[in-house]
Amino acid sequence: MSTTRPEEATNMETRRVVGPDGKLLTLDDLPPPETKRWVARRKAEVVAAVRAQLLTLEEACKRYNLSTEEFVGWEAAIDKHGLGGLRVTRIQDFR
Repeated sequence: MSTTRPEEATNMETRRVVGPDGKLLTLDDLPPPETKRWVARRKAEVVAAVRAQLLTLEEACKRYNLSTEEFVGWEAAIDKHGLGGLRVTRIQDFR
């Protein structure tokens, strides 16, 4: 049985955060759980959602089948190089 009150559940469902492109994101706007092709924008959206507490690190890792190390790597790439640091084709440029 859930201990979440109905008004809290509704609040979490409609909660929005600012994504990497400046647009508002909700849980429904995040990449689908079955995502296989991770472009920079999708990675950045997940990082933004976790940082803004739209979902927890554990929830994100479970939802997207990610390791904690992979997610932390995405965060580090954003912090160090911005969105461009998440592009797989540019990774050698940033090392």
